Amino acid sequence: LFRYPEFVEFRLMRKPKDDSEVSIPENKDSERNVTPEETLEYAFQKLHSELAREVLDTVKKATPAFFERLVVDLLIRMGYGGSRKDAGEALGRSGDGGIDGIIKEDKLGLDTIYIQAKKWENSVPVKEIRDFTGALASKKARKGIFITTSSFPPSVYEFVTQVEYKIILIDGEQLAYYMIENNVGLSVVNEYKIKKIDTDYFEEGL
Repeated sequence: LFRYPEFVEFRLMRKPKDDSEVSIPENKDSERNVTPEETLEYAFQKLHSELAREVLDTVKKATPAFFERLVVDLLIRMGYGGSRKDAGEALGRSGDGGIDGIIKEDKLGLDTIYIQAKKWENSVPVKEIRDFTGALASKKARKGIFITTSSFPPSVYEFVTQVEYKIILIDGEQLAYYMIENNVGLSVVNEYKIKKIDTDYFEEGL
């Protein structure tokens, strides 16, 4: 963690004895104000942010067909529908009318949500969203999710507020954090639990 100047500035550790090492300014007052929990929280957020970047870079290297399946898997993990067999389907074939996947809104399948998944490097133009709304209209659908590995310009966010369809936009950064939160393509390496005294247990004995 000391490789990161932000952490050094945050923690303000004492200057090392070996002058050949990088000097870290000493500030005892600030150090006393930083709790171990805050230090752990900072480290966790730093690791989380770096993992998100790594996840997004990995997703960008995947094939378009795999990306479409990944998106369906993610939405199922987020609670839409039930199993992959019953709840979601990645279409990903020519002539799909601009729809890359479908998923049930709930386990009962009371409504269907259509998905557009685009691997982009540049910002998604508003034309793509217009075409997506046209695809929704052709399916007589009213709900859609547009997911990209890049980002959306302000004009896209403005456009989706003006159409009659309910369209959710998920950019690359949000996609990575959703994948981390729902353990899609990830595995747990370590878990740390912070404990404190149970005052209720000791109440009668103190």
